Amino acid sequence: MTQFMNQKESIVTDAVDGIVATSGGKLARLDGYPHIRVVVRNDWDKSKVALVSGGGSGHEPAHAGFVGAGLLTAAVCGDVFASPSVDAVLAGILAVTGPAGCLLIVKNYTGDRLNFGLAAERAKAFGLDVSMVVVDDDVALPDLPQARGVAGTLFVHKIAGAMAEAGASLDEITARVENVIAGTKTIGMSLDTCTVPGSPKEARIPKGMAELGLGIHGEAGVEQIQYTDARQAMDAVCAKLASHMGAGSHVALLNNLGGTSVLEMAVLANELARSEIAGKLKWIIGPAAMVTSLDMRGFSVSVYPATNEDLQALSEPTSLAAWPGVAGIAPVTVLNLPDGLAPIKPLASEHAETRTFLTQCCEILIACESDLNVLDAKSGDGDTGSTLAGAAHALIASMDTLPLADHTQLYRALGQELSQTMGGSSGVLLAIFFAAAGDAASSGLSMTGALKAGLARMQEIGGADLGDRTMVDALHPALDALDESLAAAAKAARAGADHTSTMIKANAGRAAYINAQQLEGHTDPGAEAVARLFEHLRG
Repeated sequence: MTQFMNQKESIVTDAVDGIVATSGGKLARLDGYPHIRVVVRNDWDKSKVALVSGGGSGHEPAHAGFVGAGLLTAAVCGDVFASPSVDAVLAGILAVTGPAGCLLIVKNYTGDRLNFGLAAERAKAFGLDVSMVVVDDDVALPDLPQARGVAGTLFVHKIAGAMAEAGASLDEITARVENVIAGTKTIGMSLDTCTVPGSPKEARIPKGMAELGLGIHGEAGVEQIQYTDARQAMDAVCAKLASHMGAGSHVALLNNLGGTSVLEMAVLANELARSEIAGKLKWIIGPAAMVTSLDMRGFSVSVYPATNEDLQALSEPTSLAAWPGVAGIAPVTVLNLPDGLAPIKPLASEHAETRTFLTQCCEILIACESDLNVLDAKSGDGDTGSTLAGAAHALIASMDTLPLADHTQLYRALGQELSQTMGGSSGVLLAIFFAAAGDAASSGLSMTGALKAGLARMQEIGGADLGDRTMVDALHPALDALDESLAAAAKAARAGADHTSTMIKANAGRAAYINAQQLEGHTDPGAEAVARLFEHLRG
C-alpha cells in the first residue's frame, strides 16, 4: 500500500519535525537526529515536576502531541512500534528535569520498561530525583502476568499533568497516578490490521470477522469473532470491561485506533452510551484519535472510576488539540420541529393492490443496492444504491400511514416521505417529481400524464435533460412509451440506460466532474435503477 512518506528510515524524524514546525513555537526538539528524537516544551523552566513519556512511534498523536502545558513536558519517540534507546530517554530526562524531579510514564512493554528503567537509574546517578510508573491497563489477556499498556495511559498523562502544573510534588504525583493505573481498564477491537510503513500488510483478520483485544502494535488479540454491526462490536467490548468495573461513576475514553472514520466513531459513541455499562458511565473523553495504531480500523474503550479530584484534573484546560476534553454523557435531547415544518400527514387508507405494487417497487430497489453502488463508484461517490435502498426501506416501514386508496394524495405523500428520508440531490428531485405528479393528478390528468408532469417539473428545477447522463435518460423514454404497454416502457428504459454508457460527458450530477475515460462503458446508476425497476415490473 502506498503511503505518504519519503523513506521508511526517515518517517519518524520527518514527522517529529512536522509536529515541531506546526506547534506555533511551543515545542522544540533535542539535537541528536536520528538516534535521539525528543520533543520538549519550549517554555519549560524546570521549576515543577517534569513528566516524560514516549515509546514507539505510530501511535500519534501520542506521545508528542500531548507535550504542552497541563500535560507532558517531553516525549521520547522511538522507531515505529519500537522503544527509544536508553540514551534518547536519558537525554529527555536531563533536558527537562530540575530540583522538583521527573516522573517517567511508561507503557508496559518489555522494551519500554527496560530502556526507560535503565535511563532512570542513570539519571539518578546524575543526582536527579526520578520516579517511574508503568501503565498496564489492557484487560484483553487476563492470564498474562504482564498486562499491556494502552490508551488508558492518557488518564495518567492528564491527571499527572494537572497536578504538576499546580505545583504538586513528585511523591504526591507518583502516589496518585499509581492509584489511577490500578483502576484503569482498557480493551480494543479492530476489523483489520495496521500497515507498518515499508512492510507488507498482514491479512490476519478475515472478511466478516473482528478481532477483540488486539494490541496497539498490531499484536493478535484474545479472539476473533463474527462481526455484524457496531452495536454487536461495542457489546463485545463492554462485556469484557463489565467484569472489571466496580461500583461508582466512571469516566470512559473512546479512542480511535487510527483508521476508523469520524462518522463511525460517532456511531460507536452512541452504542457506548446505551451499552450494558452505560449506567456506570457519567463522563466521556472523545471519541477521538488519541493513541492510535497507524491506520488500524478499530477502536478501544478505557474506563476509570474517577474521584472528584480526578475529574477536576481531567477537566483542567489545555491548549493541546490532541486532548479532546471531558464531557458528560446525557440522554439525547429531541426538540420539536419549528412551526410549518412538521409534516401534515394525509389520512391513511388501505388498497391491497397499491400496497403490493409499492412494496414490489421497493424490494426491487433494495435488491439492486450493491450493483448500483458499484456503478456509482465509477462516476460518483458510490452511494446511489444505498440511497435508493434506504428510501425503499423507509417507504415499506411507513406503508400503514400512506393514503393507498387515493392516488392523488398518495403521490404527494410519497414526495413528502422521500423529502424526509432520502438524502442527497436525488431525494429532493424525486420529492419534487411526486409532489408535481400529485398536483397534476388532482387536476384530472391520467397516471401517465401526471408522471410526465412530475418529470417535467423535476427537469425544470434539477436542470437535467435527455442526453445529460442522468436517470432522465431512462425515465423520459419509459414514460413516453408507458401508454403503449409496460413492456414497451421497460424496453425504452433499458435502451435509454444502456445509451448512457456511451456518453463520455455528463452535464448534471456528480458525474459532471468525472473525466471521459472513467465514464465510458459505465451505465449511469440512476438510469440503471429506472431500467431495472421497469424490467422487474414487466415480469
